[in-house]
Amino acid sequence: MNKKLRRAVIAGNWKMNKNPAEAAGLVGAIRDAAARADCDVVACVPFVDLPAALEAAKGSRVRIGAQNCHWEASGAYTGEISAPMLASMGVEYVIVGHSERRQYFGETDGTVNRRLRAALASGLKVIVCVGELLAQRELGVTDELVAMQTKIALNGISAADMARVILAYEPVWAIGTGKTATSAQAGEVCGCIRRTVAALYGGPVADACPVQYGGSMKPGNAAELLSQPDVDGGLIGGASLKPDDFAAIIAAASR
Repeated sequence: MNKKLRRAVIAGNWKMNKNPAEAAGLVGAIRDAAARADCDVVACVPFVDLPAALEAAKGSRVRIGAQNCHWEASGAYTGEISAPMLASMGVEYVIVGHSERRQYFGETDGTVNRRLRAALASGLKVIVCVGELLAQRELGVTDELVAMQTKIALNGISAADMARVILAYEPVWAIGTGKTATSAQAGEVCGCIRRTVAALYGGPVADACPVQYGGSMKPGNAAELLSQPDVDGGLIGGASLKPDDFAAIIAAASR
């Protein structure tokens, strides 16, 4: 982290877990950790949990996010949720391009860009995920792939709008597998993402843009990962469902 240039962001991605009552309890359990944090704290919850999570987060420093949004404001898209719908509820953040959306639901670099544009147009802050498969890492194309994903995702996004964009590096081979990139690997790829942003927008925009690591960050490895100058927080999966673990990661990002 480089807190002189940008603020760290610890965001929990609850994935398809917790009913509304459980969501309210989990948000309540992390309020104290967020109150003590020297970083931004976000909980990205399933759509059905948003009202309960927003209510539980009132008066706290926990910010609530969704896990996806459609690129259209309305229309015949059964089962989808639009960015204006999220904004009307008071949701502040949304994730787009998560590897599981790409893997299981046909997300492409192009649709990630469309979702990002829609979310920004609705005033949301957006966590944009990029990252490589294990086979791609083994072929030595990680930097090229991640740079390409970043460029396509940010196509048409203004420098001013970049103030509401967070990029998250997800090594897909480390999502839900228990495997974690080494701190050096995480730092190298987050640095590649930042250099790509600098090439598109210039150094000041790149310096101000948070780049998270998302790939099995846990209390035991958080401090080492966050010691890398280009790792500005984490997009936390399983550990975000355990209040003590999530609090420990928040504490690591607050040092």
